[in-house]
Amino acid sequence: MDIEEDIRSLQLDSADPKEEVQAQAVEAGPKAKDKEIPSVQDEEVEQTEKRHLNVVFIGHVDAGKSTTGGQILFLSGQVDDRTIQKYEKEAKDKSRESWYMAYIMDTNEEERVKGKTVEVGRAHFETETTRFTILDAPGHKSYVPNMISGASQADIGVLVISARKGEFETGYERGGQTREHVQLAKTLGVTKLLVVVNKMDDPTVNWSKERYDEIESKMIPFLKQSGYNVKKDVLFLPISGLMGSNLKTRMDRSICSWWDGPCLFEALDSIEVPMGDPKRPFRMPIIDKFKDMGTVVMGKVESGTIREGDSLFIMPNKDQVKVVAIYIDENRVKRAGPGENLRVRLSGVEEEDILTGFVLSSVANPISAVTEFVAQLAILELLDNAIFTAGYKAVLHIHSVVEECEIVELLQQIDPKTKKPMKKKVLFVKNGAVVLCRVQVSNMICVEKFSDFPQLGRFTLRTEGKTIAVGKVTAL
Repeated sequence: MDIEEDIRSLQLDSADPKEEVQAQAVEAGPKAKDKEIPSVQDEEVEQTEKRHLNVVFIGHVDAGKSTTGGQILFLSGQVDDRTIQKYEKEAKDKSRESWYMAYIMDTNEEERVKGKTVEVGRAHFETETTRFTILDAPGHKSYVPNMISGASQADIGVLVISARKGEFETGYERGGQTREHVQLAKTLGVTKLLVVVNKMDDPTVNWSKERYDEIESKMIPFLKQSGYNVKKDVLFLPISGLMGSNLKTRMDRSICSWWDGPCLFEALDSIEVPMGDPKRPFRMPIIDKFKDMGTVVMGKVESGTIREGDSLFIMPNKDQVKVVAIYIDENRVKRAGPGENLRVRLSGVEEEDILTGFVLSSVANPISAVTEFVAQLAILELLDNAIFTAGYKAVLHIHSVVEECEIVELLQQIDPKTKKPMKKKVLFVKNGAVVLCRVQVSNMICVEKFSDFPQLGRFTLRTEGKTIAVGKVTAL
């Protein structure tokens, strides 16, 4: 059925699809009219060939995330030399010569002046098997909520660590962003991590194996503590973002004699990521919305499939909407499945009636909307001397929801060793505890049980800009 429709839509422009192709071949510049009707068939073919993954670059401020991201885009041919020269000149004018690669990722003026990434930058590149969207998440402390919204859409994390003397230490010690980002990434469902040791070309490092090993040996216990299975889900590799070494092609032996592992592109290609199920009920948390010939929402499909013409609910308000058009990057498509970042044009709802954190979901099986749920929490780091009891207030981050919440009741403490509940009644807990509790929010929010939809049932609790706990929803 789909194919017939596609052909019909092609025939709007010319009686015979073949003629259209020839007409385009004759005229070097196709008319604007041809462009308006993208040939949907080709895109669908393309979609199935390559999987799509979101990669988030995380790490301490100045570890070189944007530079590495920029270099990847440059090497995979997404940015031409002329643009780079323009950026290089711009960076020189601001006497920031080594930042020019970062300018590819940091497009707004504030970011360039500060050399810090504030919004989550987005860009695309492809390797042999995969289409990637890079989410370049900011590493500066006051920007961590932005990092959360970046990581909550990511499938793979690339943790960028600076090998430069003193810089690794700053990022890693208490209060540094490296630790917090790793914990966040894990909770937000970034299951696979590439730990990229950057700035290996720095004069203080000079591709030293000792320094690389030192960093690796300090990071491994910490990654384990954050819940990563280091053997299965973590890969370390040395790079230089500024020089572009070991990114697209393997390392030159003359620069670094001891590394014989993969380069970054190979590593990204070889990662196995479980995809959401296209047959399950549709779920797409909304991360942004705007007006453009109707109401357009943006988000990443966490499960199910969306098709043009579908009727869906926007939860928790149960507004019934119709899907007018679906876009992946700039391309209009007929349907899209799990893992894709979409812009969806809807009819039947006003843009002001949608909030970030609402979820586009199937009508037959909509997502639950609740003001209270039961969750299992792991307390990471409470603020100085705080104890965690009923009445504790924090900010809840779950998929794209940010909402104030209160712990209403502690139900059971769980023994971290046996994973079984402890007998005695629990009134308060301290750092490191795992506890089952009831969480209440003031507004209706959309969540799922972690066991049903992991991406929609994982959350972090933060107070005063610090992540104090991570958890999963166990009952609604």
